[in-house]
Amino acid sequence: MAVAVDSVRFLLHEVSRSFQIYNEVLTIAGAYFVLQKALKTLLQVEEVVRIHFWPRLPGRNRDLVGEFGKWAVVTGSTDGIGKAYAQALASHGVNIILISRSADKLKKVAKDLETNFNIKTKTIQADFSQGGEIYDDIERQMQGLQIGILVNNVGAMDIPQYFLNMKSERLWQLININIGAATLMTKILMPQMVERKRGAVVNISAAASIHPNPQLAVYHACKTYLDYFTRALQYEYKTKGIFIQSLMPSYVATKMTDFKDGPHQSSLMIPSAYLYAKHAVSTLGRSTQTTGYWPHTFLMWFSSQLPESMWMWSVSIINSALRRQAMAKRRRRASKGLALS
Repeated sequence: MAVAVDSVRFLLHEVSRSFQIYNEVLTIAGAYFVLQKALKTLLQVEEVVRIHFWPRLPGRNRDLVGEFGKWAVVTGSTDGIGKAYAQALASHGVNIILISRSADKLKKVAKDLETNFNIKTKTIQADFSQGGEIYDDIERQMQGLQIGILVNNVGAMDIPQYFLNMKSERLWQLININIGAATLMTKILMPQMVERKRGAVVNISAAASIHPNPQLAVYHACKTYLDYFTRALQYEYKTKGIFIQSLMPSYVATKMTDFKDGPHQSSLMIPSAYLYAKHAVSTLGRSTQTTGYWPHTFLMWFSSQLPESMWMWSVSIINSALRRQAMAKRRRRASKGLALS
């Protein structure tokens, strides 16, 4: 009987020792995991501070002309982010070439820039939806100018809708504007930057393009192309003195993202175009892939943590609501037009 009791005690002792070893192993593994996560979080915070806050401290004014060149080209520069980015560059003394579709708007923006910032401007009227036929004329009009910064901002987005409801002609327009413009403008202007061994190309993508976007499938696929195109070019030309940035904003208070009547409401998470552009310009030369605005960085991080299925489910609901708002806005405008006629 005593032998049996001793055997049970011995067995329990050995089992306890085994569990203690496993417990120690799990403790070490847990500590390693926590330290790894803490270090990763610390590095992410350091990156946010270095990219978004440090460059904006008082007294840290930059000479963008000295860094990149005398002239900048901004496409889609008569409204929204493009216009605001042109203003932000002009505040640093950079001369601006404005390229957009409306001649009247181009003249007005150019005059405002020259008056408010005492810089030179040049305007080029071009409709990027027309495809490849416009680029020879654009290139000719820019000859002889030292262009150090190219901002590929021009973009087009329809109201959220299902893919098969879109006309083929409109699909080509979206591809020409959102993909063709950035690709061909970069092809035109990068050679002189490589020759001088300095310059910057900013391609404006979208934070939401990290996941597929139902009902905005073509638009966000185009923005994903821009992000990958930019990152590949940066790798190809990083030894040539060229800085190539994928700028990935979330929602900004502009006409393109406003599906309701009334003024564009800005907030911390949905900044005005000019506030966004001031932050984005401060990241130029500092980060090759960024949202350009620190609250958008947190939004993008949060979005990246969501399972893709949850993201697409929630985005589908949001885009359906936006489509209803946009259609209601169209009906109200149509009824006002009938009332005035």
